Amino acid sequence: MKALVIGGVASGSGKTSVTLGLTAALRRRGLAVQTYKVGPDFLDPTYLRLISGRECYNLDLWMTGEEYVKKIFLSAAADVTEGRKADVCIIEGVMGLYDGIFSGEDFGSTASIARILEVPVFLLASCRSMARSFAALVSGFVHFPGAPEFAAVGANMAGSCRHGTVVASALESIEELPPYAGALVRDALPTLPSRHLGLVSADKKLLPDEVISALADGIEEAFDIDLLLRNAKEIDLHKVSVNWQSGAGSYKYRIGVALDEAFHFYYPDNLKSLAAAGCEILPFSPLEDTALPPGIDAVYIGGGYPECLAEKLSANTAMLQSIREFAASGKVLYAECGGLMYMSEAIITAEKSEYAMCGVFPVKVAMLERFKTLGYVEAELVADNILGQTGTKVRGHEYHYSEIAGAVPEGWECSYSLRFGRDIKVEPRKEGFAKDGVLVSYLHANFAANRLVLKSLLDSIGRRK
Repeated sequence: MKALVIGGVASGSGKTSVTLGLTAALRRRGLAVQTYKVGPDFLDPTYLRLISGRECYNLDLWMTGEEYVKKIFLSAAADVTEGRKADVCIIEGVMGLYDGIFSGEDFGSTASIARILEVPVFLLASCRSMARSFAALVSGFVHFPGAPEFAAVGANMAGSCRHGTVVASALESIEELPPYAGALVRDALPTLPSRHLGLVSADKKLLPDEVISALADGIEEAFDIDLLLRNAKEIDLHKVSVNWQSGAGSYKYRIGVALDEAFHFYYPDNLKSLAAAGCEILPFSPLEDTALPPGIDAVYIGGGYPECLAEKLSANTAMLQSIREFAASGKVLYAECGGLMYMSEAIITAEKSEYAMCGVFPVKVAMLERFKTLGYVEAELVADNILGQTGTKVRGHEYHYSEIAGAVPEGWECSYSLRFGRDIKVEPRKEGFAKDGVLVSYLHANFAANRLVLKSLLDSIGRRK
């Protein structure tokens, strides 16, 4: 297997488009491609999953730690449930190459992931309005303290093919720089649709075969893919065994998971770990289905875009009632971010329209013009809930444009003391709203951050069956 990191000098360097196009081009060659995304992003992985035909996994040092990052990297590549072991692993970076959680170090950055996995970087940089200065920019990144190994350099935003030749000449005039793989001319790739959280989640309507083919064509024309493959790292997968978090297989529970256009933001290893523990994952659609799957022991509703589909969600009164009845039964219902919004009494859109939701969590949530929260978050449990006992720590991230309108209702316990991962000096806030078997929160929790969280969730389901 070959492995390569796609890194950029900054956000907007073209990492996502190049990763997508390269994945499509490699698949067109008949190769099995396993993709990954550095950091907590849910959106880019939907595109990588669609184009690769395999699940895309997040590689996040802050949330899950170094050993888990190594494990998920190899396990996903060796996972024959995806069809076959991977021939190529492509890791899409985050922000600029050295941008991590703290400004004084690169912990959590693309560079740190590349070093830990010992996978070389294909470095992308815009060459717009530059010639020899492009070589100076690249040289700074290549010789920066803690630099990873580099497979090649690629230019983006070239004004023309001739501009790409000028950039190549500038790079070749400087010693000890990585080989030049080519230049992507401005507007050579199709534009991907976007929404307030970034890209719109991928589906075949937004990313049809002709767009995927155009992405592959653009990358084939711009870059020397054979050079990238030659300089990628070789990894022997024959001795790698797939071993997810639990694997005990003794928790024979049926878990309903909301999966449709409105709800689809989940860490895939969260769901894999539940399945490895013995659970049966039963997808359902709050948009289209009229009831929860029969005989389920728990409900898990992740994030997504309920605000964009609020009218249709509200009109599905049969599903709203089914969820109310399930919550009243005392069984486990866990809802994150968009799931919290769906559990609320109503969503108030940015246009001030109000749509009734489940009403399990009796507050209204209002959309804002600007994002309310963005960043890594650590929650310490200050009261027992379905994810653990008091003192348990849960890591994840938040990214949302809505806020709770009004006070937390009586009878609901704020079970989290929540701090942002980038600044522990900020006063913690109360969150994690719990009542009986229900827990709703804006926090997207990664179960791999603390193995006790998954066990507690499974044990809670068993007690409340």
